[in-house]
Amino acid sequence: MGRRGGVDSYAARMRKSAHRARIALRRSGVDYFRGDGSDWVALIGLLLIIPAITCGTLLNPVWCSPVALALPIVAGGLLLRPASLLGLYAAAAGALIVESLVLGPYTEGPARVTPGTVLVVAACGLFGLLIAQFRARVGVPWRRGGTMLFDLRERIRVQSALPPLPKGWHREMALRPAGGQSFSGDFVVAARTNGGRTLEVLLTDVSGKGMDAGSRALLLSGAFGGLLGSLPPHGFLPAANGYLLRQDWDEGFATSIHLVLDLESGDYELLSAGHLPALQLHAGSGRWEEKSGEGPLLGVYDGAEFHPVKGSLRPGDVLMLFTDGLVEAADRDIAEGIDRLTGEADRYVAAGFEGAAWHLIEACAKDVNDDRALLLISRRG
Repeated sequence: MGRRGGVDSYAARMRKSAHRARIALRRSGVDYFRGDGSDWVALIGLLLIIPAITCGTLLNPVWCSPVALALPIVAGGLLLRPASLLGLYAAAAGALIVESLVLGPYTEGPARVTPGTVLVVAACGLFGLLIAQFRARVGVPWRRGGTMLFDLRERIRVQSALPPLPKGWHREMALRPAGGQSFSGDFVVAARTNGGRTLEVLLTDVSGKGMDAGSRALLLSGAFGGLLGSLPPHGFLPAANGYLLRQDWDEGFATSIHLVLDLESGDYELLSAGHLPALQLHAGSGRWEEKSGEGPLLGVYDGAEFHPVKGSLRPGDVLMLFTDGLVEAADRDIAEGIDRLTGEADRYVAAGFEGAAWHLIEACAKDVNDDRALLLISRRG
C-alpha cells in the first residue's frame, strides 16, 4: 500500500507539474499576442527555422535557394524586439557562411551563395531592423497594433450610435470616411436627457479628413460625449469651444451642429458652430426649409456666442443634419449640392425614409474624396 501510495503521489505531482507548465505556456502565449509579454517564443521558433532552411538548401539548393533565409528575417522584423532581432541576424549570417562553405564558390555553378543573395538578405535585415526600432519607439507591438486600431474604430462606432427613440419617431445615420478608410473626421454623439424626454444630438466635422482627422475626432468625440447632457444645452458649444482652444492644435478648428429635440411635443432648437444648415421637410407643404443657428467655428477664438434657431417637427416631418462632404465638391457649390440632396430625398417621402441615409450618400456623394455624414430624424404621421 505504501509503495502504491508513493507511485500515485509521484503521478499526481507529475500531473500538477504538467498542468502548471501548460498554464504558464498559455499565459505566455496570451501575453505575447496581446503585446504584454516577452518575444522569446517567436525568437526560438525563428531560430529553429534557420537551420531547417539551411539543411534544405544543402540537400537541394535548386528548390530551397539560399535567399530563403530572408523569410525568417522578414518575420523577425514584424515580431521581434530590436535586441532579439540582432540574435536572429547573427544566426542567419552563420547559416549563410555554412552554406557558402559547403556548396562551394558561386563561380562553380548555380544554386550557390552569390553576392546578390547576401545583398538581398542584408537588405531585408536592414528594413526589418528599422521597422522593429520604429515599433519600439512608438511602444505598440506589430501584433497588437491592428487590434488597437480595430478597438479604436469600434469605440468611434459605439459612440456614434443613436439611442432608441419612442414610438412614432425614426432615426438613422450613415457615415462614409474619405477614401474608404475606417477613420473619419466626422462623428456624432447623442444622448437622451431630461429623463428621456429630450434627445440631444451633436454632429461635428473636424478639420481635415480620413486618417489625418481621425485621431482628433476620437479625442473630441470622447470629450463631447462626456459634456453632452452634463451641461445645459446652451452651455454645451461654449464649453466645447473652450476645450478645443485648450488643445492648441495647429489645425484645430471644427464645425458642429447641436440639436435639442423634445420627443413629446416635437419642438426643437438648433445651435450651430459654423456648420451647414439643417434641412426640414414640412409634410403639409412638401417643401424643404433650411434651419440654422448663428455661431463661429469651434476653436477659433474665446468668448464665442451661439444663438439658436427654433422649430417644430409635426407628424410626417423630417429633419436632416449633414456635413459639407455630402453637398460640396470641386465642380459644384454648396447650394447646388443641397438642391441635389433635397431632390434625391424627395424620392423617399412615400417610403418613410427607412434606410434612406446610406442611399442618399450613395446618390449624392459616392465618389467624393471627403468625409460624409448624414443624420435623419423623422416623425411618423
